[in-house]
Amino acid sequence: MFSYIKGLIVDLGKDYIVIDNHGIGYQVFVSNPYQFTKGKELVVYIYTQVREDGMTLYGFQTIQEKDLFLKLILVKGIGCKTAIGILATGDVDAIIAAIESKNIAYLKRIPGIGPKAAQQIVLDLQGKFKNVQVSQTVLTTPEFDEAIEVLIALGYKKQEVDRVMNKLSHEQLDTNGYVKKALSLLVKL
Repeated sequence: MFSYIKGLIVDLGKDYIVIDNHGIGYQVFVSNPYQFTKGKELVVYIYTQVREDGMTLYGFQTIQEKDLFLKLILVKGIGCKTAIGILATGDVDAIIAAIESKNIAYLKRIPGIGPKAAQQIVLDLQGKFKNVQVSQTVLTTPEFDEAIEVLIALGYKKQEVDRVMNKLSHEQLDTNGYVKKALSLLVKL
């Protein structure tokens, strides 16, 4: 239906933006509405979901984001809301790299994705990104994953831990090193 909408961002919600195009305000669900700036004109790439009970627009800042979303919704058990949630938790290159390298641990860290869903994503999508240039991102090591478990065991929320650990994903540390750095970042939140 729509490929993109060009207009002015007039409102930001919890999980959506409203974009004004020639006097019509389109509510568009996005992975992170706070990446958008209210009052700024821009192009939002659109996927239109049509169901019996209505029509929903999902928006993306880049074509690569939209392409990954379209692949994710083809996976058994992954709907539009789950796919947009996956995009909210990481950058496109890291998610593609995790799929291509069969990194189930990385995918399981995404809220709402359990072991079965992570395996299904890898099973259905591995090898479908051959034309995509993926940056060589260090995803996870056993020490990295162990540090996440330690922080959760200390009582921190998974979302807080994931946000902090994503900042440390490019570092090569032992478990204690990850935990110490993560704790120093968590105190600042």
